[in-house]
Amino acid sequence: MAADPKPIRVLIVDDEELARRVLREFLGEHPDVAIVGECANGFEAVKAASDLSPDLLLLDVRMPKLDGFEVLELLERPVAVVFVTAYEDQALRAFEVHAVDYVLKPVSPERLAEALGRARARIGQPAALPLGALQAASREPGQYAERILVRDAAKVHVIPVEKLDYVEAQDDYIGLRTGGKTYLKQQTLAEIEAALDPVRFVRIHRSYILNVERLSKIELYAKDSRAAILADGSRLPLSRTGYQRLKGLL
Repeated sequence: MAADPKPIRVLIVDDEELARRVLREFLGEHPDVAIVGECANGFEAVKAASDLSPDLLLLDVRMPKLDGFEVLELLERPVAVVFVTAYEDQALRAFEVHAVDYVLKPVSPERLAEALGRARARIGQPAALPLGALQAASREPGQYAERILVRDAAKVHVIPVEKLDYVEAQDDYIGLRTGGKTYLKQQTLAEIEAALDPVRFVRIHRSYILNVERLSKIELYAKDSRAAILADGSRLPLSRTGYQRLKGLL
């Protein structure tokens, strides 16, 4: 006699209690589904996804603190995702991050059952996207990042880009310098460069991106060798190409 298949472990993420209650009720009609938790905001969702290891997220798009796309960016492991939202204009972005389905509110039992059917086929082999692609999908087309998210164990740091002094490449990580502290994020310098507004941030060296507003002066310390001196006294190397890029913005 074949053993019963393992239940699908589902995490519900929605800031509206009524929406969570409706999903709970409809999921109760599926004996192969186990609800492992509920979250009312994105921060809770990131922690719960790490602690509970769900197979599937039923994820709202627009929530306080972190939206659904930002939640995906911070997950430590790929998870199948069905977006459940009242906003139909985000569907293209949802499928760009390989969402299983995009269900509009008000949700019907039949539509949720259809999404679960698609999820069953996807679970176990969810497609993981590069971080840069997830970040790009988390922004409206044509927009640059307004904040950078950094996960540090159970904590999530939110860094507004206007408070960023510079970014430094550090092996497989980048160091984000702000407020006298450096936060490490596993990402390439090229990916973060693509997310930042080129009018405000410039690649001054193969290992550094500078917030132009932090520049105090450019110092020549040897023949054709320059350094960018920041308002806080930090010295960053300035390559020839970086110097030309920086001059173009000043």
